[in-house]
Amino acid sequence: MCEGHRHRDRVGWRGQDIKDFIPHGGPGHVLITSRNARWSGVAETLPVDVFTRDESLAFLAKRLRRTIDPSDADRLAAELGDLPLALEQAAALQLQTGISIDEYIELLRAQTRELLKLGKATEYPLSMTAAWQLSLQQIEERVPEAAEVLRCCAFFSPEPIPHDLFRRGNKTAGVKRMGPILSAPLLLTQALGELGRFALVRVDPDAGTIQVHRLVQALIRDSLDEHQRGEIRHEVHLLLAGGAPADPEDTDKWRNFADLVPHVGPSGLAECMEPGPREFATNIVRYLYRIGNYQLAKSFAEDFLKLWSEMSGPRHPDVLVLRRILGNILWLLGEYEASRLLNEETLEWMRQAFGDAHEETLRMSNQYGANLRAAGDFQGAREQDALSRAAHERELGTTNPATLRVINNLALDHVLLSDYKAGRELHELAYLEQSSAVAGVGKWDVLASWTSFARVVRLSGDYYTASDMGEEAYAYGRRELTLEHPVTLSTAQDLSIARRRSGDLDGALELAREVLERAEKLFGRNNPLTMAAAVGLANTLRRAGDFDEAFALTRDTVPRYERIYGPDHPFSHGCRTNLALLYRHRGDAVRARELDERALSGLVARLGEDHEYTFTCAINLASDLAASAETRMARDLGERTLLRLRGFFGEDHFLTLASAVNLVFDRRADGAEEEADALHKDTFARYERTLQADHPDRVQAEKGGRIDWDFDPPPI
Repeated sequence: MCEGHRHRDRVGWRGQDIKDFIPHGGPGHVLITSRNARWSGVAETLPVDVFTRDESLAFLAKRLRRTIDPSDADRLAAELGDLPLALEQAAALQLQTGISIDEYIELLRAQTRELLKLGKATEYPLSMTAAWQLSLQQIEERVPEAAEVLRCCAFFSPEPIPHDLFRRGNKTAGVKRMGPILSAPLLLTQALGELGRFALVRVDPDAGTIQVHRLVQALIRDSLDEHQRGEIRHEVHLLLAGGAPADPEDTDKWRNFADLVPHVGPSGLAECMEPGPREFATNIVRYLYRIGNYQLAKSFAEDFLKLWSEMSGPRHPDVLVLRRILGNILWLLGEYEASRLLNEETLEWMRQAFGDAHEETLRMSNQYGANLRAAGDFQGAREQDALSRAAHERELGTTNPATLRVINNLALDHVLLSDYKAGRELHELAYLEQSSAVAGVGKWDVLASWTSFARVVRLSGDYYTASDMGEEAYAYGRRELTLEHPVTLSTAQDLSIARRRSGDLDGALELAREVLERAEKLFGRNNPLTMAAAVGLANTLRRAGDFDEAFALTRDTVPRYERIYGPDHPFSHGCRTNLALLYRHRGDAVRARELDERALSGLVARLGEDHEYTFTCAINLASDLAASAETRMARDLGERTLLRLRGFFGEDHFLTLASAVNLVFDRRADGAEEEADALHKDTFARYERTLQADHPDRVQAEKGGRIDWDFDPPPI
């Protein structure tokens, strides 16, 4: 059962709790309503007072729909302190019962005296409390079921309550107080109609919602004893769980989940220990991170975990499942170290509690592979995910949705290790299976694997096909997940790179700016998606010739990568190669060389010599050396790099050909004209044989200058 005595101080200072959810930057304003005066210290405040007396008189004249003596109206407004909701309640009661103003004021004063005798403690004025008591008494006498519905609604949020929640609730076990009402649809309709006539609820038939003012809710809760509050609150938990969709992966049900989110906190759902409400709480967290609301998902998950661990113990199955989900949310937020530490402990506890073959343990092991990727241990991630795939296929089957997610992750591992052939095969497999799945695979999964498939096609050198695939995937994301969903934004980010590689600089630049603007607005500047978008925009600006803006953006982004991923992460080294490239173009070849030498040393240590990131850094470093008149050093590095590229990627690979183009210049500068001519002839014959005339790589080579390579960090 729920612990009904648990509640939060509703007048306490909560400014710190919501600051992370207030968007910064971009157009528009944020409006916060609060009874707490301490907001004046951190925001521009505007006091909202009660009605003026003239406003009260005008309201009563309109609401009562009859001529009213101005002096009587003035006395009534004075008794109610010009409180708008109290005036609305009084007018509704008079319309429904025909009670005169004199009688109403007399009853109001009597109720106030009774409340004072009881020493009623409430943060709301006695006039409001007394007016509400009068209305509730009338409701109790006329339709007692309506009063029961109102008490139930008092434990939801002041936000609209879906009417369907009550319709579906007639099948919910354990709902004793509301059960007889919910099983009789006409009785529920009658109760809501009566409450609406007394202005105690607002029924919106078009939206299909019921709403109760927060003051009325607070007054109702104050009127109940502790046992009653706990009993009704628990019924609300059961109704929420019974009326919620079963699968947060189903995008068609996201609207239903969205309608329930506002009621999770005010209902005290976290305090419930029963399986149904706990499963609903877990699904709410899953829904929130699936739609990209990572901060609220994290807040809910941490609140639930704190209470559940206290009530059930830190190794309870519900707690372990929620810990796994929280670890994933932290990872999505870029809190990689916190995610890794939590996941390591959770995985060990799951193995002890569930065993290695349990589905939850398998999911946790898959998630741990992502932690290894985030730490830059790409080889360790591949080994972990290969073991995870084998275990998933053995226990769950080859086409289980969880197995397909492991396959997609294993494909990522291969791509991060520059094994594009294996990565392409696995990404294609995951995409095809997820696209044709009939259950358990969400549109998030489909779009993520689609985008990953397009990315590895681009990394394999087929820029045009990658761009076409990206356009289709981006349209799917906008249509099925919304424009600002994080996976849609990630798809747009990859598409902007494909456009740039295929020569569409205008299209790439437009999309890159849009992605960065949206990501920064939604997630802030230190989120991995935002940082990747900043890198993508800077690289596009450089290709478009805007070196100043590209330099400023890159210099701002490099320290962010070092903070989020660590200074020795391959992505941090890759971003330094971008910065070095811009320094060289600004005429500072010495600084460029320093950055590239540091990056190359770090990449060799982390990834080895045979890796695309290492190769691109070496190609750029050779150009730094050439720009510094270190001709022999540039040539020697170029010779070694070309040899290794031919062995790793093959002689016709686009990176191999780019390395050869640059080495032609270094051989000539070093006096080896015949060798330079031979390499030039061979290289351009390969361009003509393997690439069409308008292919960007071939066009760039035929322009006659050195070829630079930049780094675009992929999702991990």
